[in-house]
Amino acid sequence: MTPLAARTVQELDGRVSVPTYDRSRVRAGIVHLGVGGFHRSHQAAYLDGLMQQGKALDWGICGVGVLPADRRMAEVMAAQDCLYTLLVRHPDGSADARVIGSLVEYLFAPDDPDAVVERMASPEIRVVTLTVTEGGYNASAVTGEFDGADPGVVHDLQPGAALRTSFGLVVEALVRRRERGLPPFTVVSCDNIPGNGQLARGSFAAFARLRDPELGEWVEREVPFPDSMVDRITPVTTDADRADLAGRFGVEDRWPVVCEPWTQWVQEDSFACGRPPLEDVGVQLVDDVAPYELMKLRLLNAGHQVLAQPGRVAGLRYVHEACADPLFRRLLQGYLDEEATPTLRPVPGIDLDRYKATLLERFASPAIADTLDRIRAEASDRIPQFLLPVLRDNLHAGGEIRRSVAVLAAWARSAGGVDEEGRPLQLVDARAERLAAAAGDADPLAFVADREIFGDLVDDERFTEAYRSTWASMRRDGVRVTLEALA
Repeated sequence: MTPLAARTVQELDGRVSVPTYDRSRVRAGIVHLGVGGFHRSHQAAYLDGLMQQGKALDWGICGVGVLPADRRMAEVMAAQDCLYTLLVRHPDGSADARVIGSLVEYLFAPDDPDAVVERMASPEIRVVTLTVTEGGYNASAVTGEFDGADPGVVHDLQPGAALRTSFGLVVEALVRRRERGLPPFTVVSCDNIPGNGQLARGSFAAFARLRDPELGEWVEREVPFPDSMVDRITPVTTDADRADLAGRFGVEDRWPVVCEPWTQWVQEDSFACGRPPLEDVGVQLVDDVAPYELMKLRLLNAGHQVLAQPGRVAGLRYVHEACADPLFRRLLQGYLDEEATPTLRPVPGIDLDRYKATLLERFASPAIADTLDRIRAEASDRIPQFLLPVLRDNLHAGGEIRRSVAVLAAWARSAGGVDEEGRPLQLVDARAERLAAAAGDADPLAFVADREIFGDLVDDERFTEAYRSTWASMRRDGVRVTLEALA
């Protein structure tokens, strides 16, 4: 067994791909906030691919942990010289192991926020990227308004505060660059949100405006926030994954990343201070990301919810189990074809029927072992971004809504805390207490009456009639009987 570190990387099993470039020559040009599994399976892997071609050595990544929970990642990055293993699992059970070397620094903001600010303020940093989750932009999914009363925001607006939020860190770095005569860096959101660049612009400018109205206007006007669409299924790393890597390849890695072979990145080509040659590793550089973004959010991300919410209530645990179940596969196929696809506009270069067929194959792969609980987590941030826009568009157009309504009814059922057999279901959500209380209310509409999540849906008679009926059927007859009726 070989512990992963810079001094041991050349001693690894020959089947493990390792950096062929000189990492001592790599300099950070990107700061990334929120170094989790997805960033390490996606953006960092693309940059590593460029470096393997002898390119972009001045575009290394300085990772930043913003939350106290990121301390463990900081410890792993320090122990492994920022190296980690990407374990790509194929549907046939085979796997590829690749050590990624594009992350060259890691800073833990709770210990030294000023060091993070100074790193972003340094002239060599030209891009700041973000994977801070759908809820990390502190904006209402219904109104888009920034929550200036959030405790972290209030704290960071105090003069001399030890900054805690991504807003405080990024805006202070922009202020220092401006004071020093440096151009602003480009901020790239890589989170699953419609118009993620514009949402990021709105949130960071709103924070800056609370600090100083003129500063807010400058951020809005001068800092680029290009849109992006990013895609690669990356489940949470488990001890079984660590053991699998060790058993197959002899690598002892404290925090490897497991992912599927599929990967896609569509990026709006709008950068202030240059960018790496991303097109050389397959990134699609476009003028308008929106068609690709809506395709992915409304098919893949919403499709995940279609399987996860009713599937978990019915006692299923994994995405591939739900996709292999004929009833749930029909539910998903019907949603994709009859509800989501009619709300999409043409996507340049994409055959939607082929994309959906590939999506079903990806979901059905048992090699990934992605859990329905991972998909269900933080649904109050995800469903308003992924599924509710489809439902609203179909209500407006007189289109099909039954499957989307069934997903919401199943969400209300699962928020009650038990599946149909009475087994406990954990509700991982920032709004868990509110959701659970609403789910336990005798009024069928109590759950969807939360306007912070659902907006004015409860005022739509067609929606409420369908929801009442489905809600009652799930409690009376169970999920499977209810879904059979939809088919």
